[in-house]
Amino acid sequence: MTRGLATVQEIAKTRIKQIDLERPVSPFLIDPFQRRHDYLRISLTERCNLRCFYCMPSEGIELSPDGKLLTNSEILRLASLFVRSGITKIRLTGGEPTVRKGLEDIIASLNDLRPYGLKSIAMTSNGLALHRRLPILIRNGLTHLNLSLDTLDPFKFEIMTRRRGHEAVLRALNVALASSLQSVKLNVVVVKGLNDHEIFDFVDMTKEHNLSVRFIEFMPFTGNKWNKQKMIPSTELLERINLHYSHVQRVSDELNDTARSWSIPGYTGTFGFISSMSDHFCSSCNRLRITADGQIKVCLFDAKELSLRDRMRDGATDGELLSLVGHALSGKQEKHVEMEDIDVTTNRPMILIGGTRRKRVTRPNRRRYSYGPMAFVRHHYSDSSNQLTHLDAHGRASMVDVSDKPPTKRTATAQGRIFIPHIAYKMITATFPQDVGSDNSAINKATKKGDALTVAQISAIMGAKKTSDLIPLCHPLSLSKISVMLRPEGPKQQDERYSILCVATVSCEGNTGVEMEALTSVSVGLLTVWDMLKAVAGKEMEISEIFVSHKSGGRSGDFERT
Repeated sequence: MTRGLATVQEIAKTRIKQIDLERPVSPFLIDPFQRRHDYLRISLTERCNLRCFYCMPSEGIELSPDGKLLTNSEILRLASLFVRSGITKIRLTGGEPTVRKGLEDIIASLNDLRPYGLKSIAMTSNGLALHRRLPILIRNGLTHLNLSLDTLDPFKFEIMTRRRGHEAVLRALNVALASSLQSVKLNVVVVKGLNDHEIFDFVDMTKEHNLSVRFIEFMPFTGNKWNKQKMIPSTELLERINLHYSHVQRVSDELNDTARSWSIPGYTGTFGFISSMSDHFCSSCNRLRITADGQIKVCLFDAKELSLRDRMRDGATDGELLSLVGHALSGKQEKHVEMEDIDVTTNRPMILIGGTRRKRVTRPNRRRYSYGPMAFVRHHYSDSSNQLTHLDAHGRASMVDVSDKPPTKRTATAQGRIFIPHIAYKMITATFPQDVGSDNSAINKATKKGDALTVAQISAIMGAKKTSDLIPLCHPLSLSKISVMLRPEGPKQQDERYSILCVATVSCEGNTGVEMEALTSVSVGLLTVWDMLKAVAGKEMEISEIFVSHKSGGRSGDFERT
């Protein structure tokens, strides 16, 4: 099998050289290792309507202001420049590209570039809002579609994406398979102990459909808590499939394809493996990436970027932009570093790459994505298992059995913040009615509810006590101490806002932790502040930055988060 694989690779390299000779590529698109780049991935947006854990950091992301993103005309200018320089394939990514306004027009305009050498217009989508729009996109020029779907279990889909929508993705897949698209592929990120047992179900989907299923190794990106133990090498998956099916045969790959493809005799479609971690394909890399905010990335795992957006807005000519691209490519390495050495500190989260971490700062009118409903399920940590402990053997919700754990002293501290306007800050910190005039009816209405911070403190304490009533799979605990502090804070720097910090510390003598009680306490306390101040600040307040800052006791040990 090894010799056969080497032969296929040699044939592919020969074909690549032949095509390189047929169509010249600008010298600016050739790197120091003579790799010709004819494939451009353009991220249209940083936004997404799902929250997949391997793509979206658990603490959320800070979105770029709209003015920092590429406009439609800037996207099309760059696309035209790259196509005229030798790019033959463009793929639209995100975030989720379908949330970008004007997607249909962008694809139609890209289609006008075919006379200059563009051969295919592809898109990678989660399919959540696609099935009705797909026929229009195809009419406008879309030729290839990759859909992301990591599980065939609707319940597990909610866990992995933190959103509902499994049926909508399947509808989009059915529409795609029945369409005139040249290629339909299904991307499946495989995580050990979570969805690896579904690989046979995905392979069986290729029996009746002209579908290419690609199993992708779990890759490290900023904020996705990558662990080598959660990654299953493609060779192991292939061994499982070989044992399950009577015969598996190698099929030829597309030029520069990232996947090694296989098929089952008699099946219509194929399956393959994208082994970025265990068996990289850097030697045939032909890809360039433009992020939604206009940075060019020459490698998915390299944090270095150069801004095409800034140069365009400074009046750069096409020649100057192309020279900048050449400069970026001159620094492209022969291969990316080993998986344990990949930079997950300064490189972007996957959602901000169409694939330098921004420093998380507090600024007016900045919006962050955060956890969905699944955030408030109590987590039981275990070094010996990579499975979700709140699922039974059938993947259904189940309360964790903690009867075998000895009771120990456990403490957890959580904190969060509500950002408020200046008028609300004055109400909180002043003595009423002398310091703030009582002629404002909204202020009078708000102050009738009493001292906001005292009421919020009492509510936070009650919230900790009621956690198991609010969160279905939390164990009822006998809490020994609940301490809640709410502190108004004024801006220390020009770009900061007024806020109220809430810190809750919860303790008990029990056989499971109290992190959820601390988080619930903070959440309820901040919601109470919102309720107390909504008459004067309901449209301007923002609750964010809720997290566990300290934990002690239990099998998983202690930790401190700063």
